[in-house]
Amino acid sequence: MRVLTLWVFLLGFWCCCGTAPCTAEEDLLEARLNKGLSNTDPYAYLLIEKAHKEDSRAKEYLLLAQKYSPDLPAVYFASAARGLPRSLHEALERIDYFVQGGEAYARNFWWLFDLSGLLFLSVITSFALSLCVIIAMRVPMEYGLLSHDIKEDRKKALLLAVPLLLSFFGFFLFAAGTLFVLGLYFRPRERTLVYCAFLSLLLWPALAQYAYTFHSSPSPELRGTVAVNEGRDNSYAFLALSQSRDFAPAFSYALAAKREGQYAEAVNRYKSLLGKGHDVLVYTNLGNAYYAANDTEAAKEAYRKALSIEPRAAASYNLSQVLRAALDFSQGSEYFLAAAKLDRGAVSRFASVTSSNPNRFVADELLPMSVFWEYAKKESPVPASLSLIPFVSGLILILAFSFLSKRLREGSRRCKRCGRVYCSACAGSRTWGGMCAQCYKFFVRVDELDSRERISRLMSLHQRQTRRRRTAKVLSSLFPGTGQIYAGRLITGLLLLWPFLFSLTVPVLSRHPFVGLSPFAQNWVALLCGIPAVFAYLFSISHIRKGIQRGWL
Repeated sequence: MRVLTLWVFLLGFWCCCGTAPCTAEEDLLEARLNKGLSNTDPYAYLLIEKAHKEDSRAKEYLLLAQKYSPDLPAVYFASAARGLPRSLHEALERIDYFVQGGEAYARNFWWLFDLSGLLFLSVITSFALSLCVIIAMRVPMEYGLLSHDIKEDRKKALLLAVPLLLSFFGFFLFAAGTLFVLGLYFRPRERTLVYCAFLSLLLWPALAQYAYTFHSSPSPELRGTVAVNEGRDNSYAFLALSQSRDFAPAFSYALAAKREGQYAEAVNRYKSLLGKGHDVLVYTNLGNAYYAANDTEAAKEAYRKALSIEPRAAASYNLSQVLRAALDFSQGSEYFLAAAKLDRGAVSRFASVTSSNPNRFVADELLPMSVFWEYAKKESPVPASLSLIPFVSGLILILAFSFLSKRLREGSRRCKRCGRVYCSACAGSRTWGGMCAQCYKFFVRVDELDSRERISRLMSLHQRQTRRRRTAKVLSSLFPGTGQIYAGRLITGLLLLWPFLFSLTVPVLSRHPFVGLSPFAQNWVALLCGIPAVFAYLFSISHIRKGIQRGWL
């Protein structure tokens, strides 16, 4: 008996030493794959931290992180940012990692959600800030025109009631009302900017819906649905999704139940979802639940029903697996080739994790990301007052502005030469070339002035022109587009100022992620946004110099 025990001990020792032992990490990976889970983000983040601390083993840690969370963009971006490349091969490898990180967004809802929210809110915020800058710069310039009109016709003071009334509904509607008054004194071509601002109010219901979607906290149902479908967690679904009757949470709950071995519950849930949309996905996963419960014939029938609705790689692959397990290799190979023809990449992913475990032998169908987006928008309804008031205000402002801009063509204007405000009534007659009566007399009726008065006036006008040109150059050097706005080229100024402010807004908002990601999750976006900022800055300086040469100021 002792000899037999000794031989068993030696045999076990030889086996342990002669074969590669499974590490704790491999055990963890296998256990999660057996549960149908393909992403272990907390462990991947831990490996990224270890890679930052141990540079000598950084590549090893990051490759391991990719293995545990292949759908996590942070892993690939960390690999791309790992020090300076020492050769062309390393440089190309870093570029490839960066591309893979971008592709991972298509498989990671929360990262894509956060990036979309960052870009969307940055675009809206930078546009609003650009309009505020334009208003702030043009108010001092157009104030003299408005005050002159009010002196000539007291009824025009009613224009001031527009921003005053809209101020009761918030700052942005007050700004829209101010732009309404200022826009009446813009050049006809520049009034397009006013219409664009009012159009944004008409689009506000849709814009507010997206803003609320990104700004409100995701519900437990949405978090649980995403966690199951992206292979991150099953247990949370039992807490958050068990009572939900909406399609996406119920589908995800059934998927989690099947992965955790509750096959009868999964079958019942999937059957209750038939006819509610996405039947091809439901039939495929119903077949998987039947297969896990050892009902092979019912599984085959479910796969065939799925294929009758729509040929998909998962259903063909699963049917081939079940047929070959039943030793029907001819039909099994036929369905396998059909699956590879439909989606070779998906079949490769299925085969890379296959084993005898029911969660790995057949492939589950997952909800498309569009379903998550629809569910997120549905859970973030916008209060009717917040969407209706801007819409109605925008519609009224567009109609009123279109009417008044045609009626008030003969209002006050500013002399192109000296900057003095005048109108046809105080000028006495229609002037020539956009000049006031004094400049008309000075430049056209030269014989009525003596030489000393003419020289003095020329010097004064030259000094004014020099100051204005210097101011435009300084403004363009500080903020792109502001020089053009100062010169009255408002549309050009907006097109330069908007991207520049966008590039400043993105880094600020990226430090406040919407769904609790790492505070610096979207750092690469902030870096890329430096490109339009530099372009806008350089183009603005060059453009204003050429404009001054053409006689803008």
